[in-house]
Amino acid sequence: MCGIVGVVSSTPVNQLIYDSLLLLQHRGQDAAGIATANGSTFHMHKANGLVRDVFRTRNMRGLPGSAGIGQVRYPTAGSASSEEEAQPFYVNAPYGIILSHNGNLTNWQQLREEMFRRDRRHINTHSDTEVLLNVLADELQRASNGMSLDPEIIFTAVAGMHRRVRGSYAIAAQIAGYGMLAVRDPFGIRPLCLGSVDTPHGKEWMVASESVALEGIGYRLERDVAPGEAIFIDLDGKLHTKQCADNPQLNSCIFEYVYLARPDSCIDGVPVYEARMRMGDYLAEKIAQEVRSGDIDVVMPIPDSSRPAAMQVANKLGLGYREGFFKNRYVGRTFIMPGQAVRKKSVRQKLNAMGVEFKGKNVLIVDDSIVRGTTSFEIVQMARDAGANKVIFASAAPPVKFPNVYGIDMPTRSELVAHGRTHDEIARMIGADQLVYQDVEAMKQAVRDINPALKDFDASCFDGKYITGDIDEAYLERLETARSQADRDGTGGDTERSQLHLQRSGGNE
Repeated sequence: MCGIVGVVSSTPVNQLIYDSLLLLQHRGQDAAGIATANGSTFHMHKANGLVRDVFRTRNMRGLPGSAGIGQVRYPTAGSASSEEEAQPFYVNAPYGIILSHNGNLTNWQQLREEMFRRDRRHINTHSDTEVLLNVLADELQRASNGMSLDPEIIFTAVAGMHRRVRGSYAIAAQIAGYGMLAVRDPFGIRPLCLGSVDTPHGKEWMVASESVALEGIGYRLERDVAPGEAIFIDLDGKLHTKQCADNPQLNSCIFEYVYLARPDSCIDGVPVYEARMRMGDYLAEKIAQEVRSGDIDVVMPIPDSSRPAAMQVANKLGLGYREGFFKNRYVGRTFIMPGQAVRKKSVRQKLNAMGVEFKGKNVLIVDDSIVRGTTSFEIVQMARDAGANKVIFASAAPPVKFPNVYGIDMPTRSELVAHGRTHDEIARMIGADQLVYQDVEAMKQAVRDINPALKDFDASCFDGKYITGDIDEAYLERLETARSQADRDGTGGDTERSQLHLQRSGGNE
């Protein structure tokens, strides 16, 4: 998972992009990068680290220009980060292009080979983003036949890219001397939205992974970029759009609503906070069916993303709501930590149970999801250590049973606590007296209740249905074999895993 942004303005954009990336920091804390266009010249700075650490005053001064793009990146689990694979990426032919990408190409390895043998393009990293950039550059060269570009030629190139590329991708790119290009894949898996602001110089434009990045710096959310759509904004600030996919269909990633996106964002017409509250409503119905009346004294969330669901559960069940866990906000997310020992330690650093809220009580703990189960075990143990009489655990998401191949670095099936186990078995593993999961259909319906136009979703990590149609058992087995080998070798997958699909720069959780 990553966060991308692109801005076309009449004034310098370096500060605008920096501020937007701060608002998208939750989508990536491994590396950050900004590239600006000053006329036909690109200026770029990128490095490992948080936005505030990567960019200093001297770096910002070196980013002149009234258009540009930026990205924040999340690492692949256990991988050694490489600054060379931080984004944006640049290619100098045929026109000079810089590109940032959120998502994951499932056929990037085949494309990389094709780039080398047929197109004579050298890919210097193991990043699917560099492959994607070169596919776009190759299609622009074919569509233009070496001539000057116009919007129709650019859209023809995007259509060619759609036909060749598989997987998920939201793109922000700058073409030297022409303008900014934004594209969303034909399934609309990863989010991308368009915003604008009226200025004395005319309307200025911005694209970003989440609406919070627009609204937080004063832009107005216009709409979401449609699946398969390309948006091109020329040097005069004129916006051109075209549907470039043969058969587009919207399948938003359901995990954005469950966990990934900020609650104050709106994705594909659905306020994330409202979706999480509706998930709490459906979870409350499930709890009422499975847990005996009187077995719960109080409802507590695991801060922060499960808070809306937990509040609705308490409200629907007529129970007290308490904040029993205090969160240290200066520790990263835990399910992507490199190794169980580090993950176990980080949970205790990240959360502290307040004994006054637990002692002698039957506690219902609500979390957004359960992945490996390591974090859940530690949380249950903390509740017991704090004096809880009984601990019931509820997940606002269904059991995570399958890997995600579209940009979220989920573990392999053998590492997922829900894969091949019953709910009772999982409850015993995490130490809970009882475990309640959300139903898959209820989770989807919670989002549909807000926007009925959303017919289906990418929910592959819950239901095993890979909507791009190119993922089979052999693909998943190759992934798991490579990951196991990387763990045995102690490489953490820096090369082997990225050679399958878990690119550090392509957007991963």
